[in-house]
Amino acid sequence: MDTTTFDTFNVDKASMGNAANYMIEGLEIDVVKFNGAVIDVVIPNSMTLEVTQTDTGLKGNTAKGGGTKPATLETGLELMVPLFIETGEKIKVNTEDNSYTGRANEK
Repeated sequence: MDTTTFDTFNVDKASMGNAANYMIEGLEIDVVKFNGAVIDVVIPNSMTLEVTQTDTGLKGNTAKGGGTKPATLETGLELMVPLFIETGEKIKVNTEDNSYTGRANEK
């Protein structure tokens, strides 16, 4: 939705590229159009998302351990996270390369 005119429009998933992996309710994005057609969708470089599924970490899995495991985020995106990350945690993700950058400091 255009926040100035409140006009709504649809953008197909193919036009969104990697941005489709980060669509969540309330996210403000910039849509670039040329001759009325969407040519790009610009999202923040970093986002905070919730881990909805990952394997349980084992005792002793710390930041110094260096291992990773797959995790699924609230948007359906799958990426590798450190062994100490658990389901329900919020993490920061680099949207340019789909990588884990750290735990979110949300309280």
